[in-house]
Amino acid sequence: MNARRRTTMACCSALTLALAATACGGDPVSAGGGGKELSGQTLNVAGVWSGAEQKNFQKVLDAFTEKTGAQTRFTSTGDNVSTVVGSKIEGGNAPDVVMVPQVGVLQQFAEKGWLTPLSDKTAGAVAANYAPVWKEYGSVDGKLYGLYFKAAHKSTVWYSPEAFEQAGVTPPKTYEEMLRSGQAVSDSGLAAFAVAGEDGWTLTDWFENIYLSQAGPEKYDQLARHEISWTDPSVVKALTTLGTLFSDKKLIAGGQKGALGTDFPGSVEKVFGPEPEAAMVYEGDFVAGIAKDQFGRKIGQDATFFPFPAVAGGKAPVVSGGDAAVVLKDGKNPKAATAFLEYLATPEAAAVWAGAGGFLSPNKKLDLASYGDDTLRETAKSLINAGDSVRFDMSDQAPASFGGTKGVGEWKLLQDFLRDPSNPAGTAAALEAAAAKAYKG
Repeated sequence: MNARRRTTMACCSALTLALAATACGGDPVSAGGGGKELSGQTLNVAGVWSGAEQKNFQKVLDAFTEKTGAQTRFTSTGDNVSTVVGSKIEGGNAPDVVMVPQVGVLQQFAEKGWLTPLSDKTAGAVAANYAPVWKEYGSVDGKLYGLYFKAAHKSTVWYSPEAFEQAGVTPPKTYEEMLRSGQAVSDSGLAAFAVAGEDGWTLTDWFENIYLSQAGPEKYDQLARHEISWTDPSVVKALTTLGTLFSDKKLIAGGQKGALGTDFPGSVEKVFGPEPEAAMVYEGDFVAGIAKDQFGRKIGQDATFFPFPAVAGGKAPVVSGGDAAVVLKDGKNPKAATAFLEYLATPEAAAVWAGAGGFLSPNKKLDLASYGDDTLRETAKSLINAGDSVRFDMSDQAPASFGGTKGVGEWKLLQDFLRDPSNPAGTAAALEAAAAKAYKG
């Protein structure tokens, strides 16, 4: 999942957009009781975002300052959120709010007693404005700890229409057809896919979409909870399906070695950059932010997507991810933290980022007109319409040591599988050994 590491730049004044939304009949935000009664307080927020994505979130923080008077400070944690936040808590320097990108990490924080349940006002907004699945993923032992502010639609394959036209192919409806189209693209002189193998989380996303479609939602839920083993035949079958792609050097830009040296932004560049090397890149809706802001692509024209196709007669998958805001018990500004989450639960807060791109909100009350282009609007509509059939990124539901840490667990083992996809059963056994250890711990 990971829904982390996505990049975008504002294409309009998001603050103006948010304030206009309030002025045009939206409910006024009463964070902190209205006025500027949080003046003099500083809210410390931590999250994975960096670069352009961090700049867009800063606009949300600035809008909160405008409403409440509270100053804000954002710290980028990088991918290892649990390690960074844990060390800050131990050092007596806990942030007030953390934007947590993994369900497993949220559960870990709650079980360690680090979190404060969300206020009644925030919980009421979640109940009224979100599909129940988002409350479920934000809750531990019946208590709501996490507010999903930013979601990701992780069942989108982005492509260059120009490359498809040159190869004489159209967006595929099945996984098998997608591989055949990839061969045609390859024959036309361009690799089919850019794969970001340097970032293990992208490989978990490939696996999860294949597994959800091929094995079905019930098995997906069982594997996510580790109620079935990673050596289950359904896992070996999904790895075999994925291995068909990974083992075909013609389909992957640079082959396995090239993929293992390509990070996520680099994979988008290989398709939408100045010197294209591939026609397609699989990842979430956040691909659009990089294609538009870093490479000047017009979304819907120069860069567009098709839904991740159904595998082997299954249903097309809808995998999501998201960043949940949580309040740390050891934070120094609980009043500002509570007010901030009450603000994040409003459609006005979501509108600040929605117009910039590279952002989806699971908040049903956000006007789809807030999104900056038709492609984003369609993606957002698809996510909202999926309701409770959405399945959250599986690796993000796992303990961080298995599903969310660089260089170990699922991330590393799928990188090893990309390097040598010849033994799906062996990879499944290695995944089970790592999972058993992590879930026991």
